Amino acid sequence: MDTDPSRFPVADDDPRWQALLRRDPAADGRFVYGVRTTRVYARPSAATRLPRRENVEFFDTPAQAEAAGYRPSRRVAADRSAIDAQWASTVAAACRWIEAAEQPPSLQALADRAGLSPWHFHRVFKALTGLTPRGYAEARRARAVREGLEEGATVTDALYAAGFASSGRFYEASDGMLGMTPSAYRAGGRDAVIHFALGECALGAILVARSERGVCAILLGDDPEALLRELQDSFPRADLRGGEADFERLVAQVVGFVEAPALGLALPLDIRGTAFQQRVWQALREIPAGRTLSYAEVAACIGSPRAVRAVAQACGANRLAVAIPCHRVVRSDGGLSGYRWGVERKRLLLERETPDAP
Repeated sequence: MDTDPSRFPVADDDPRWQALLRRDPAADGRFVYGVRTTRVYARPSAATRLPRRENVEFFDTPAQAEAAGYRPSRRVAADRSAIDAQWASTVAAACRWIEAAEQPPSLQALADRAGLSPWHFHRVFKALTGLTPRGYAEARRARAVREGLEEGATVTDALYAAGFASSGRFYEASDGMLGMTPSAYRAGGRDAVIHFALGECALGAILVARSERGVCAILLGDDPEALLRELQDSFPRADLRGGEADFERLVAQVVGFVEAPALGLALPLDIRGTAFQQRVWQALREIPAGRTLSYAEVAACIGSPRAVRAVAQACGANRLAVAIPCHRVVRSDGGLSGYRWGVERKRLLLERETPDAP
């Protein structure tokens, strides 16, 4: 094995390159390096053949290297698997405690039980779950409230059973938590009025629905009846109203946006989802037309580099086609992966957003 640094140029004064030449173990954790010829990344202390400087690319984190298309070396992958298993066990135990507690445990208490500093515990928890410990506790309480209301509990019983200390705190959070008033949610959306219309666009059938808060669904497909059933399943007891003349104008505006996404959609949106889903969807809305990001890059953008699968699931849960542009998220190799409304529609949307597209 050739590890003699005298055979390699040392004129480059980048401290990371110098650390790599020394195989400095103290540099592990500060950065990783990728080798362009092999598309593999490793730690600075790795006892492997030294690469040529022109083939080396440095990254602050493994997540950045993977987002750039590199794969971990076998040693990095083995070490990371062991560490990930340890962290997964620690975080799972914390999640069980949060779910069983009447009141959410403090960050300090969670960190003490895990044997970590609060900063480190917060970072590990967020990387694995996609949520902060507080966000996880809020999501757990939201789920408990929804389950209680769906089982017929009164609003008061549901909120106290979920761990809210007062009705005031609950009602402050209820709109984002349920997407409507608690009494309307308990009734299955019975008091919610949702206007909708079906139409045709270049991508096939389209259904547009609007609540009092804004556009709540833009659905694409081949079968208009299937789109209507999907809307009914989402709002089983809402007052669905279709065919109104003034709403047809809004549908025409949405269809125009689908035909030319780069023009933007100047309409309020009624976005309903978990805290993690909303973070992902906000990141998607910040991707400009004509550009794409990989699922790993989106995960890194929201500060949860290990939550790649959860990002993909959030994309699949999106009910606002094009307005929340999950079609701009691709595989790390640039390939088009699954899309809720079909990969062919994803390809057509991306082609429309390409500047030189016909």
